[in-house]
Amino acid sequence: MPDCLFCKIVAGDVPAEIVSTTDHTVAFRDINPQAPTHVLVIPRLHAPDAASLALASPEAAVALLVETRRIAMAEGHDSYRLVFNTGEGAGQTVFHAHGHVLAGRDLTWPPG
Repeated sequence: MPDCLFCKIVAGDVPAEIVSTTDHTVAFRDINPQAPTHVLVIPRLHAPDAASLALASPEAAVALLVETRRIAMAEGHDSYRLVFNTGEGAGQTVFHAHGHVLAGRDLTWPPG
């Protein structure tokens, strides 16, 4: 998608602090972190949200989930929160599926 910020990051056209890349994912640090560790994991394939990604490519959705765990562990966390916002009302601002890996502090429930 030519106007998608995350597609531009995947393509290397927009800089980001890349944490990891795989055949299916790109992970980078959030520019507005909400925890000491806040990494976004996105699929290379454009899909507007996590459920759409799972319908379009279950393999890419599984790869994204596996990579979120690998990143949390690599960052030194066996406890972490994984967040998928779906739709504007839930706080989604970039309509390219992405998971937020949050860790490094106590995370209360319910979230705000």
